[in-house]
Amino acid sequence: MLWTWLVCALLCVLIYLYIAHNDRALLHVPPELSALGIARLTPGMAREAMSELLEAEKAGTDGKGDVEAGFLGGWIVVQLLERGEKPENIRIIDLYPPTRLDLTTGAAKDIQFAQVDVTDSVALLAAFLAPWPASSPASAGLTVFHTAANIRFYEKHPALLPRSLHVNAHGTQNVVDATRKAGASVLVYTSSASVQVKRTRFLLWPWETAPANYVQVFKDGKGEIEDLGVSKGGNGPETGKRHEEYFSNYAASKAVGERLVRCANGTSSGEGVIKTGCLRPANGVFGPGGDMMSGAFLKRGSNPTWVGAIVQNLIYVKNAAHAHLCYEASLLSASANSVSGQAFTITDPNPPLASQEVNLVLSTLASTRFPAVSPTIILLVSHVIEWVYLARALLILSPNAFLRALGRLVPEIKGEIVNLQPSLFNLAQVHLVWDDSRARELLGYAPRYTTLRGLCETVRAHENGELSDHRSWGNGGGGNGFGGLVGAERAVEDVGEKLGVL
Repeated sequence: MLWTWLVCALLCVLIYLYIAHNDRALLHVPPELSALGIARLTPGMAREAMSELLEAEKAGTDGKGDVEAGFLGGWIVVQLLERGEKPENIRIIDLYPPTRLDLTTGAAKDIQFAQVDVTDSVALLAAFLAPWPASSPASAGLTVFHTAANIRFYEKHPALLPRSLHVNAHGTQNVVDATRKAGASVLVYTSSASVQVKRTRFLLWPWETAPANYVQVFKDGKGEIEDLGVSKGGNGPETGKRHEEYFSNYAASKAVGERLVRCANGTSSGEGVIKTGCLRPANGVFGPGGDMMSGAFLKRGSNPTWVGAIVQNLIYVKNAAHAHLCYEASLLSASANSVSGQAFTITDPNPPLASQEVNLVLSTLASTRFPAVSPTIILLVSHVIEWVYLARALLILSPNAFLRALGRLVPEIKGEIVNLQPSLFNLAQVHLVWDDSRARELLGYAPRYTTLRGLCETVRAHENGELSDHRSWGNGGGGNGFGGLVGAERAVEDVGEKLGVL
């Protein structure tokens, strides 16, 4: 009996030591990151930035559109109106009608809206070909901003890939086809910087000190034109990378969608040709309007986290929207051929931040907390959740009726917990640093807002009750109640814009 207790005690000690060792490996910051530059924030800096924001609001210099906030597609609409586009020259194609105050009042109420799912090719084409108002110039060109996505980052099994391809690839192909049939001259597609992120393994051997690919640095340089196999010929959806090289099905499907858009560049569109391009926000888009990062953290209040030391770039939603307009202008310019058919990374102007820096700002400015938990324990839990999730999904997909019936007996993983699967770690538990200098040089992308300013504006929107958005809070859409770093929207806005001469 004594020996049994001793063995159990020894086993518990070994498990504890392993978890402690693995946690250290998953939370350390390698010296090479310091050489790349890491932004450091303090409570004083957060309070000062908020004071500057409040002063700007009092002075009226921060812009009326800065308060009522939607998400990326909505912010593109706001910035189109701010630059002087007439509402009758803008059309929103979305799965849901606009609910934002700044898109349902004032001049914005005259914007056309078509409620369409991008996976419905017939309805989508009808929306693209619908007549424009008589006041809209018949000779104007057409630009399309395609931001729709289904972010199922928690799935990585190849058998479940069609669930992501449905919107991110097939829906994108529908948009490309409808755009060309409508005679558009420009198509800008919102891709994702996560298409570059590599998978790794997080349960380490005792002699390992860090996961492989623990630090991933992406130089958005000349070679970017060659990635995904786009310049290697062929018009198919193949990306030139194996499925297991992507961190999840979401990234794999976005890579396919990106290739479809890039391969459409220079093809016939109406009586002319179309110029296309893709933007890769790095690494998550955050801001007012229902994002699944800072906005979700504020909404929940308490956010257990295991990624505090992880360093990554972020991009504020207003900067992301601005980048789309910059790319559009470049594709309409005389130098369009030098930038079309490519993918450009975009991020905030400051160096990357550790997650704990973001948490510090939010906890300083708002009543939200980030209690630390063991990444190894959460990882082990995530594997159990994945086993149950996969067992049900694969059994239900079986051609055998008995196995399908058996699958329906397996508990269904629903709600935010569905996001807690191992693929989340491939995006949130590694240091990711992107360089967006090529977008700044070639597209004229000049982000106005730092990550700190964006966080302050998000807190202000939360205080004013303007944060949430009904599209972004659904179960299984990418929300993460555990302090991760990823965000989601499903089938959000496609924005069409008739343009005069620029």
